[in-house]
Amino acid sequence: MKRYKLLSNQVFIENRKRFASTLAKNSIAIFNSNEVIPKNGDAYYDFKQNSDMFWLTGIDQEECAVVIFPDCAIPAYREALFIKRTNEHIAVWDGHKYTKQEATEASGIENVFWMDEFDGMIRAIVNMAERIYLNTNENDRASSTVPYKDLRFIDEMRQRFPLHQYERAAPMLQRLRSVKSTLEIEYMKHAIEISNQMFLRVLKFVKPGVKEYEIEAEVIHEFIRNGARGHSFSPIVAAGKNACTLHYIDNADTCNDGDLLLLDTGAEYGNYISDMTRTFPINGKFTARQKAVYNAVLRVMRAAKSMLKPGVMLMEYHAEVCKIMEQELIQLGLISVDDIKNQNPAWPAFKKYFMHGTSHFLGLDVHDVGMRYEPMKAGMMFSCEPGIYIPEEGIGIRLENEILITDNGCIDLMEHIPIEADHIETLMHQ
Repeated sequence: MKRYKLLSNQVFIENRKRFASTLAKNSIAIFNSNEVIPKNGDAYYDFKQNSDMFWLTGIDQEECAVVIFPDCAIPAYREALFIKRTNEHIAVWDGHKYTKQEATEASGIENVFWMDEFDGMIRAIVNMAERIYLNTNENDRASSTVPYKDLRFIDEMRQRFPLHQYERAAPMLQRLRSVKSTLEIEYMKHAIEISNQMFLRVLKFVKPGVKEYEIEAEVIHEFIRNGARGHSFSPIVAAGKNACTLHYIDNADTCNDGDLLLLDTGAEYGNYISDMTRTFPINGKFTARQKAVYNAVLRVMRAAKSMLKPGVMLMEYHAEVCKIMEQELIQLGLISVDDIKNQNPAWPAFKKYFMHGTSHFLGLDVHDVGMRYEPMKAGMMFSCEPGIYIPEEGIGIRLENEILITDNGCIDLMEHIPIEADHIETLMHQ
């Protein structure tokens, strides 16, 4: 039993068809689930499925694998799913695991085997293939040095089958996963609505003197009560000057009268995520300076959204956003025309106050996979999150919505969530 409504297995059937169509002739592709990672003692981190494995199968469990071999002479191995063999002991201590029938219902794969049969079966069919497609984490933001399951599996396969031609599955999946199906979009809309409910709750709660971690507690309360698994990333609850630290996650400070609060959070629902940022006054009223900076960020956000459409290149789009941000920073008195004329091209003047990107891919991961040097396509989902950070004034403002690219431009899926400064003030004083 999952706390979220299961996606129709037709989503995963179609995903596998799309992936299989990209394989070279007479190729086999193998994907593994993530592992349960030990924490300390006999404790483990919460399990989070490998996003590629979930996208292909809908299986949300450890110790599983899927084999895709469209040209296999044995029909049972053209699509084969391997799941953890359970027993009474596991059921008593760790809970229910997929039965073969449940795995078929979730994935649409008819041929389901136990994971302890994998080594023997794979040996019987790999030699029928000329190429082996294996998976790695090629997200261009990844920086982990941990030897995770996929890397160890690659080493094992190369030792066992050294004369095969090995191929990368990740580039194909990055392109496929970045274009969302209708049902995937509906799941992400559900996660977005959970974020909306959370924000309305927080606006009623925040006041001078509360701790950032108390606000974090309100966030997770609303996420969980609405069926989310939890946070889609470590929440940023940053009061005052803390908002000028982009990845501030201590959430331990006091919210002081007269300061702003930057709240960057996301809910995870059915493995899909939301990602939203709002900044608002702790006492319910913006100062004139805070509102001026806030409205500047909001204008940049709206200008940026208007540029998002099929055919746009992400990096060129960001460069145009930065030009708009320059003008806003000039109007705010933060930089001058001379600063821009005399700037170091490697570190333009605007970067003192706006040092991060405008948009990133969204989906199964908060920084989802996608080809950032290829044109945008309908069905892609992006954040839009400009910000201005002024440490010397203790002001850090970022606003972030989720944007769906369509054939005719884009749709802001968070347009209904309060963002106008006056609207936020009204809600906080109700």
